[in-house]
Amino acid sequence: MISDSHGEPDSPSTDSRLPSLLALRCYEAAARLENFSRAADELHLTHGAVSRAVRLLEDDLGLALFERRSRRVFLTDEGRALAQAVSQGLDLMRQGVADLRARARQQQRWVLSCEPTLLMRWLIPRWPDFQARHPGLNLHLVAGGGPFSFASGIDLAIRRDDFAWPAGCHVEPLFAERIGPVCRPDQQRAWFRTGKRSAALQAQALPLHSRTRPGAWQDWARASGQALPLASGQSFEHFYFSLQAAVAGLGVAIGPWHLVQDDIANGLLVAPLDFVEDGSQYCLLSPQPVLAGTVQAALLAWLRAVA
Repeated sequence: MISDSHGEPDSPSTDSRLPSLLALRCYEAAARLENFSRAADELHLTHGAVSRAVRLLEDDLGLALFERRSRRVFLTDEGRALAQAVSQGLDLMRQGVADLRARARQQQRWVLSCEPTLLMRWLIPRWPDFQARHPGLNLHLVAGGGPFSFASGIDLAIRRDDFAWPAGCHVEPLFAERIGPVCRPDQQRAWFRTGKRSAALQAQALPLHSRTRPGAWQDWARASGQALPLASGQSFEHFYFSLQAAVAGLGVAIGPWHLVQDDIANGLLVAPLDFVEDGSQYCLLSPQPVLAGTVQAALLAWLRAVA
């Protein structure tokens, strides 16, 4: 017959059994603060709950962890050794949880909605730089203009402030809108009058319009103090098409600096009258304020740097 003192072969050793996590948390706080009431406040428990948890832990271990004198408690040598071990163990657990939460945030797919022309002509050409700087962030770009809702699956949005923002959204300004007439370089002399001290748009210049920004020419005339061309010109369905028509030589378009700067740098367009601010600006919109160390903060810093 096998004695009961040997136990069953597969049963766990009582020496390796851990006390309850709640008891260890109560003990760690009480040991660190050497005060049961302050430990109870930190853990949002009652003084009696912390005291009972510590007493049960002492009974489980068969050792006194505190000396209790005149309503004060002091760690014993055994209590101090256990406190150090429990503190290190909880620190490892906190760090492990924090690492997993950070990994989950990085793996989350964030959706950034951006006005179509800005997305096509400015953001996408620069997006490889963002991805190289933040390889762990998963941002999905979608085209969208005007009003939107964060409830529709959008996490962040880039918009020009030409409409009312959604209620409760947080707004971070990115850059002011600067606009000016642009055309193909070989047509500059035909549609612009240039002088030693000034330049002006010729009355016979062919203006290019779009249905998505019908007031672009009026906005430029108001901001620059220049006269509008007399010709009626052509109209296109989307703002992007009017800019592409200018590249094709069909006329003169109103080009925002951020949307035409690459074409100007590549010699496809010129802006003889430079650019003026029209009073609007582009902003990054989010449902909550942007906090340091978040995906939103990384994106905001990058957008402002490349703007």
